[in-house]
Amino acid sequence: MAYRTHAMICTCTNCVSNGALQIKESLEDEIEKRSLQDEIQIVPTGASGLCVMGPILIVQPEGVFYRSLAAKDIPHLVEEHFLKGRPVESLMYVPPGDEAPIPNILEIPFFKSQRLIALRNRGLIDPDRIEEYIANDGYKALAKVLKSMSPEDVVKEIKDSGLRGRGGAGFATGRKWESARKAPGDVKYVICNADEGDPGAFMDRSIIEADPHSVIEGMAIGGYAVGSSDGYVYIRIEYPLAIERLTTAINQARKYGLLGENIFDSGFDFDLTVFKGAGAFVCGESSSLRASIEGWLPEPVSKHVHATEKGLWEKPTVLNNVETWANIPPIINRGAGWYSEIGTETSKGTKVFSLAGNINNAGLVEVPMGITLREIIYDIGGGIPENKMFKAVQTGGPSGGCIPEQFLDLPVDYESLEQTGSIMGSGGMIVMDENTCMVDVSKYFIDFLRDESCGKCTSCREGLQAMYDILTDICEGQGKETDIEFLQELSEGIKTASLCQLGQTAPNLVLTTLRYFRDEYEAHIDGKKCPAGVCKALIQYRIDAETCKGCMLCNKQCPQDAISGEVKEPQLIDDEACIKCGVCRESCKFDAVLVE
Repeated sequence: MAYRTHAMICTCTNCVSNGALQIKESLEDEIEKRSLQDEIQIVPTGASGLCVMGPILIVQPEGVFYRSLAAKDIPHLVEEHFLKGRPVESLMYVPPGDEAPIPNILEIPFFKSQRLIALRNRGLIDPDRIEEYIANDGYKALAKVLKSMSPEDVVKEIKDSGLRGRGGAGFATGRKWESARKAPGDVKYVICNADEGDPGAFMDRSIIEADPHSVIEGMAIGGYAVGSSDGYVYIRIEYPLAIERLTTAINQARKYGLLGENIFDSGFDFDLTVFKGAGAFVCGESSSLRASIEGWLPEPVSKHVHATEKGLWEKPTVLNNVETWANIPPIINRGAGWYSEIGTETSKGTKVFSLAGNINNAGLVEVPMGITLREIIYDIGGGIPENKMFKAVQTGGPSGGCIPEQFLDLPVDYESLEQTGSIMGSGGMIVMDENTCMVDVSKYFIDFLRDESCGKCTSCREGLQAMYDILTDICEGQGKETDIEFLQELSEGIKTASLCQLGQTAPNLVLTTLRYFRDEYEAHIDGKKCPAGVCKALIQYRIDAETCKGCMLCNKQCPQDAISGEVKEPQLIDDEACIKCGVCRESCKFDAVLVE
């Protein structure tokens, strides 16, 4: 049936949590009520990318982008747009700082500046319908390799493309596959690492929710290339929607003969197992992940023997993350030459990032390698809310570093980020504004890492605890002059002595904040002040008598009754009763509450 309109309703985790399924039901009811079932098709999709604006509805073919919808908006939207042909401007996307909505999604800066490869089908297909993936060249690459390419041809294509693993280390994917291909043995494994544990990261989850077949097809191609008939997708249990869609996709692929025995009558057998992890951060490390699948404690082991020689159950194993596998089909379809022309000399292709923190357009983006941080944060991300000053961006998750303003024009590639003391990681990118305390940020992530450490290495187990204790003292006004040098020394020791990448990279954030924001540490220790006004032990709330209008709003909102004063008279804060919760500052309409 040919429909005149497709209503693409985002049903990613974020939109569902904000009521997308209720909006879908309202759409179905309104369309049925107006007898439009033969004209308008509702298509539930994965994330479109602009997650902060959910729930999202994209009307095609016009490309109208509706954001922040509620079920009560739907009757009016259907009446005006679907019946009368008048898009509802009040529900459209409006760029930060502008007043006029942008009528077409292709003109929205967030989308216009991206280059989609791993996310090629986002917001375009129903992830629960294999037919829609196939209609968009799905499984064409698998058919190509099984019908016309040898395993060695496939390995060479991936090598020539320059694709590097998108899970963090950036190792050459083709070289890894070649090593496993050459390893002796009839039993080999391929694994997809979907154990995404970085705070603020949602790349892998979103890819699986939007386009699970891209990962399945990529893994099948990888299995053929290295000589494996068994694959595992290791995914954390906290991703129920991704697990559901992945399981549905695997069952559909089996039904269509795209997984299982004798795929495309080629003699190639391949199938997948979904393994649900319990959510330990350390399971993102390859040897810990394999131990978890085997039923052992997820503790890392020394990598004196590569997994491509002895991995899962001592058999040659290739492990790549979700984004890496999703890149494989388009590389096979369009060729290594096409892919290698994108990006930089040493960092080919595109990279998916999750933009989070103090940024207007929080969401999922895919950009060519070599794009600058400024372009990502300001052109695509829409800049900092309330026109506040940019302070830093953290890349690489808890194991990454904080990059200051002086590097905003830095090209984003593996080598450039490493030069700043940070890493690419799997693609988390957290933006921080002028009100962020870098000492507090360091404390937060060290707290996360010490809690997630497996405890095997003394350097990591005890070292991270010691770092957390020092950072806590500094934030509470108990810091000592020797703390900065000790943090530096302790960080270097943990990096050197730890067994796995969690420990070896754990001090990165502290090292970069010491390197670029040392003055904040010194202010906390020497002046007993928190310049950002975050650390409660080092700040004091005060109401400016000249600015205060005596509206009494702060007085009424204070949970401690710490504010006194008469109507239309300046209010006063009782320092002893004040718990520094910030409610008074948030409620004041005249910016009369100061933090000192």
